[in-house]
Amino acid sequence: MALPADGLARQILGVDSVLALARQALAAGDDLAATAARAGLGEAVDLDTVRLLPPIDHADPAHLLLSGTGLTHLGSAEGRDRMHRAAAADPAPTDSMRMFRMGVEGGRPAPGEAGVQPEWFYKGDGSCLIASGEPLVSPAFALDGGEEPEIAGIYQIDAAGTPVRLGFALANEFSDHVTERGNDLWLAHSKLRPAALGPELWLGALPPDVRGVSRILRDGTVLWEKPFLSGEANMSHTVENLERHHFKYAPFRRPGDVHVHCFGTATLSFSDGVTARPGDVFEIEAAPFALPLRNALAVAPAADPTVTVL
Repeated sequence: MALPADGLARQILGVDSVLALARQALAAGDDLAATAARAGLGEAVDLDTVRLLPPIDHADPAHLLLSGTGLTHLGSAEGRDRMHRAAAADPAPTDSMRMFRMGVEGGRPAPGEAGVQPEWFYKGDGSCLIASGEPLVSPAFALDGGEEPEIAGIYQIDAAGTPVRLGFALANEFSDHVTERGNDLWLAHSKLRPAALGPELWLGALPPDVRGVSRILRDGTVLWEKPFLSGEANMSHTVENLERHHFKYAPFRRPGDVHVHCFGTATLSFSDGVTARPGDVFEIEAAPFALPLRNALAVAPAADPTVTVL
């Protein structure tokens, strides 16, 4: 673990993970930055010479929940609506467009009030978290493997069952958009994929206007590139509203568990007619994060599991 200090990344002494540091902070009733400073900083780390891991994990992957919300950003319904309208050949508003409009009208409630609930989906457990530099592996049966540049919230549930936000990370919420386009009810299938997290944990509030770039590289050349926006200035929901509707469910407040929750995006290469292929590299960068998130697309070997009977 390292902390930016004096223009360098310096080792945090005596802790080997963000989760361990968070546990120390909770026990001391302090925040992460103060706890890291109290632990002391060691030698500088050359980030170009080490393997960068996701900013959170859990020794038991089953105690990390990876999930997300969609249709949360201004403009995020356009691509989805186009996909589902084409599949349905129906001029009526799609479920995606209706969900988006509900968010625009009720996703930013007054402080202390509950707004409209967003679309929610499950992606997997801690085994589905991928570090920058590692391949994003699409299952052999998938019809597509596409990027979704997002911000993810990182949370730990304390001993009293209270969700505690540790910070935010850059994410690629990898999905199968062809499967999703086939039927709105296949969204759940399309999301059961790994997700990549950038190596940095942003502490404190998320800046209201996050601006970045998402691109696909093929054979070292830019195949597609587009800016993406996040932060509450560009969202139809507040972060607080998304958190409220995630953690209102008691099973998501089990002490000791970790949650990685992706907040959504309005920018997809798939919406521009791009189909990624194995070997293509997804690259996502955005301030305030200093390091890019970079992952190559790969495909898993075919598997045909069968159910046996005892």
